[in-house]
Amino acid sequence: MNSSTIRDVAKLAGVGVGTVSRVLNDSPDVSELTRRKVLAAIAELDFSPSVIARRLSLRKTLTIGVIAPFFTRPAFVERLRGVEKVIAQTNYDLVLFNVETPERRDACFRDVPRRDRVDGLLILSLSPEDAAANRFLSSQVPTILIDAYHPQMHHVVVDNIAGGQKAVQHLIDLGHRQIGFISDAMENPFNPFRFSHIHDRYQGYRQALDAAAIPFRPEYHKQGLHSRSVARQLTHDLLSQPDPPTAIFAYSDTQALGIIEAANDLGLRVPEQLSVIGFDDIELAEYVGLTTIRQNLYNSGVIGANMLLELLAAPIHAVQKVTLPTELINRQTTAPPQR
Repeated sequence: MNSSTIRDVAKLAGVGVGTVSRVLNDSPDVSELTRRKVLAAIAELDFSPSVIARRLSLRKTLTIGVIAPFFTRPAFVERLRGVEKVIAQTNYDLVLFNVETPERRDACFRDVPRRDRVDGLLILSLSPEDAAANRFLSSQVPTILIDAYHPQMHHVVVDNIAGGQKAVQHLIDLGHRQIGFISDAMENPFNPFRFSHIHDRYQGYRQALDAAAIPFRPEYHKQGLHSRSVARQLTHDLLSQPDPPTAIFAYSDTQALGIIEAANDLGLRVPEQLSVIGFDDIELAEYVGLTTIRQNLYNSGVIGANMLLELLAAPIHAVQKVTLPTELINRQTTAPPQR
């Protein structure tokens, strides 16, 4: 175990301890010649500064916090991969706070944004209400919302309304006029996290129908807990109606897979007898040939993490807003309706 200290480095380099500290902290107040001497001494002594001491000297935690719900859902995993890719190239450690209940969310919103705990914070898919947003702003911990929104906070969002419109318009262009929608539950207590994108994609669905003068049929909208098995059961209910839809738009790819399973249960061929379109373009979507709306999940994590690093380097008071587009990925689960 190397026992060299910062004083040994200073002595070998012929400089003061303060100069060694400035070199370790990348301070510009050191000449290039002196910097090279200190770095040579560090290399010769194989000196490794204490992480704790370094953090104390910088008056930073060197920690980035991520508050996110449901780590096991593919969309959240992809965003986290993008975040981790960026943070792994820095000196910051990444600490994840998993949220699976509203109580846990409220506790994280209350306890995590402290300067002695994290230097910066990323919040995934959990839009804070005004009181929580004010707490984040007053904490002075730089914070970025990813796939979440508050008008006073920096955020990276996807245009979910346009994405929903794009999905339904694709089905309309194929000739479908009986179009169902299967989604997560839109209201409490079944949507305790108030995920705004559920309402946004529903709004896109309704707007596309209205633009094509297709009457909205409430019985064509089924909603429940987010899972493939629940979507499968909801599809059974939807297709058992006397006048069932010929196409279904799924709030997520996971639910689209449940819809396809239900079609198989009922002996319906996809896409000949039932068209299915999802949303997200998770990795499995390409494997099963699912037509879907792509939102660049990984890239949203990359952009959010880079925005946070920029804030840590130079605080920006004006709210930074990034809205990412969506893209129709046309594969093998949509086709014109049978005549």
